[in-house]
Amino acid sequence: MMPRTLIASLLIAAALTMAVALGACTQETQNRFGRAVQNWTGTDGILEVYAGDKLVKRFMKIDKLSTATGTNDDAPRAYRFGYGVLDENLDGVADANAKKVYFEFSDFSTSYIFYEDPS
Repeated sequence: MMPRTLIASLLIAAALTMAVALGACTQETQNRFGRAVQNWTGTDGILEVYAGDKLVKRFMKIDKLSTATGTNDDAPRAYRFGYGVLDENLDGVADANAKKVYFEFSDFSTSYIFYEDPS
């Protein structure tokens, strides 16, 4: 068994090494790393879609939203997609028998809010 001071020293050294490594990365690489960590840890996101001021769709228990990219040019497309539980009755509760569904929406035609479930 290692002494506590050795363990603490190793943890500090590992944290400093990670901080230096991240500092050397470009902003985009740091963002990708952050998204990978968030994807791994998960989020309990909610997406609300509006038509004007009226809520028309709600998806719950979303891990992430992704921006579509082109197959050949790898350029970002003007829509996002993900998987979530459809809240059909808009009561804010994911029903026990509900399954995750695929969804996508355009950046141009939709007003939406994506946020982490506060509960």
